Amino acid sequence: MEIELQIKMNEKLFLKNPEQSELGRKIIMHSIEMIHQHGFEAFTFKKLAETIGTTEAGVYRYFENKHRLLIYIVAWYWTWLEYQVTYRTNNISDPVVKLKMIIQLLATTVEDDLSTSYVDESLLHQIIITEGSKTYLTRRVTEDNKDRLFKPYKDLCAHIADIILECNPAYAYPKSLASTIIEMAHFQNFFMNNLPSLTDFGRDKDAYQIINFLEDLVFNSVTAKVQ
Repeated sequence: MEIELQIKMNEKLFLKNPEQSELGRKIIMHSIEMIHQHGFEAFTFKKLAETIGTTEAGVYRYFENKHRLLIYIVAWYWTWLEYQVTYRTNNISDPVVKLKMIIQLLATTVEDDLSTSYVDESLLHQIIITEGSKTYLTRRVTEDNKDRLFKPYKDLCAHIADIILECNPAYAYPKSLASTIIEMAHFQNFFMNNLPSLTDFGRDKDAYQIINFLEDLVFNSVTAKVQ
């Protein structure tokens, strides 16, 4: 029996819930494919509407603009990722092992989750790497933050910060390190594949080298002994 994973999203992200209709799910699925293929700047609701066989006005009934749609799919990813972190570390008691598992999840290629039929997480992961920071690097960040649009990202960071404190309760910067792990995993992946002179991983393009780097950085920072 297949189980469909349902993720509850902030209602301020959309005008009409896309998960509750076939057209809405098509909007999510094809927007991910198009943003991944062409980039966020080249993506428009007009092109999306033509691809899925609807009108541009039909797309606007679901989302106010393409930036709000980007925040939606990015927030969806962070919520899904926190679920993966919780699920995969649930039966692990050693916080060092938990933190290593999280670093691996962040730094390696994400596989498509079959329990979410209309979202390709492998493509969405690449969008997070290339476009994710565009959700909050805007003049509206304060207003969007008041609307709690970034809560899934904050929740993931808080979850990781708690595990860092399990490794060393006296560590002074758990939230800062948690957000740094996430951003550095993505930046190093992007640099490795696009600006290789900015990393030590450009020649081999091996994500496991990023894992080793992050583990070295993290565990030296929290002064936890790595087994």
